[in-house]
Amino acid sequence: MELENAAPILSVRDLTVEFVTRRGTLRALDRISFDVARGEVLGVVGESGAGKSVTGSAIIGLIDPPGRIAGGEVRLSGERIDDLPDEAMRKVRGKRIGMIFQDPLTSLNPLYRISEQLIETIRVHTDLDAAQARARAIALLDEVGIPAPEKRIDSYPHEFSGGMRQRVVIALALCAEPEFIIADEPTTALDVSVQAQIIALIKTLCRERGTSVMLVTHDMGVIAETADRVAVMYAGRIAEIGPVREVVKEPLHPYAKGLMGAIPSLEGETTRLVQIPGSMPRLSAIPQGCAFNPRCAQAFDRCRTERPEPIAVGSRKVACHLYDTRTDSEVAA
Repeated sequence: MELENAAPILSVRDLTVEFVTRRGTLRALDRISFDVARGEVLGVVGESGAGKSVTGSAIIGLIDPPGRIAGGEVRLSGERIDDLPDEAMRKVRGKRIGMIFQDPLTSLNPLYRISEQLIETIRVHTDLDAAQARARAIALLDEVGIPAPEKRIDSYPHEFSGGMRQRVVIALALCAEPEFIIADEPTTALDVSVQAQIIALIKTLCRERGTSVMLVTHDMGVIAETADRVAVMYAGRIAEIGPVREVVKEPLHPYAKGLMGAIPSLEGETTRLVQIPGSMPRLSAIPQGCAFNPRCAQAFDRCRTERPEPIAVGSRKVACHLYDTRTDSEVAA
């Protein structure tokens, strides 16, 4: 897929999210920047607490107090959306940006039929009447692989299997034909065979509709199968971002190397998996300098005092002093 020359659907610059507490201000996202091109799937990976889901929530405007967007900007097709009033953001959410959550039962109201939920969403975001909205809902269910959609549309959520409910949620996210979809752990609650079907469905939708997707997950297998590029997050920062094949096969950042080294291989002799010592730091105890330095075997003095900025290395960007070729005098300047 040719993505390099495409204008980005989503552009995030220096996005910072903070949570104000009685014990101080906690920074959950610390000046992260990335783009997503039209029809691209950007995978976002990292340990629990890395800031993956917070990133999605900030983009779609679902950071509730005491959380706040403290800096940076988010642009959708060139239009800034992070500073929109609540009413204007509600029109963006659902119509221009769709959301697929981890558990479909949290997205579907168990008291209403699937038809009611789909038709209401379609009518809120389009000018279709009830009959047209129902026809569109049936077409969407058919597109996402629900058998006999004209009959199943009037079923309740509990009458569907987990995989089928997730397909309904994807149809719900597509109701208004959004430009961008945030998929937050969409396959975690599903078994392996159903995961593969959902992954294939997401890839097909991106290819045929030109829809862009930010896929949040901790499963590198899902990323390798689905994403075009991947962003590795750590402690609210992007450690490395680049084409998925390059990052998976030859990661640059020590943290990315640790993540990839912890994945069992089916090829060659069995070797001992990599174990990253320690754990993700608490938001109240982010280390000075590079946040990963206490767990990094390659850390040196500069890592402990100065935060690394993203450096272009080929088609990737990596936030690591190991790849900074500037001299000491250039760094001081």
